[in-house]
Formats: sequence, C-alpha cells, structure tokens
Amino acid sequence: MKYVCNVCGYVYDEELGAESEGFKPGTKWEDIPDDWVCPLCGVSKDNFTKED
Repeated sequence: MKYVCNVCGYVYDEELGAESEGFKPGTKWEDIPDDWVCPLCGVSKDNFTKED
C-alpha cells in the first residue's frame, strides 16, 4: 500500500519503507507513530491519502 502527502506529493510505500526515516521495508502505515511528519514538508500523517 502507498500513502501520498496531500501537500507535497511525497509517497510512503509500505513495501519500500523509508530507511532514512527509520522505517524498514515492510513497515505498515499504521505502525508509523502518529507524531511522525512528512520528511519533505513537515505535515502530519492526517495529511496523507491512501493510494489504491
């Protein structure tokens, strides 16, 4: 599953993770802390949309 930032377009792909953010490949979106913010623009997880 992928999640896209509504503000800047950053894509979090669960399959790839975000190693620079400390999330190994396979890390589920729901396992990312609620206080995490987009690494590009700084908005919260609330500003991401699930991409089908």
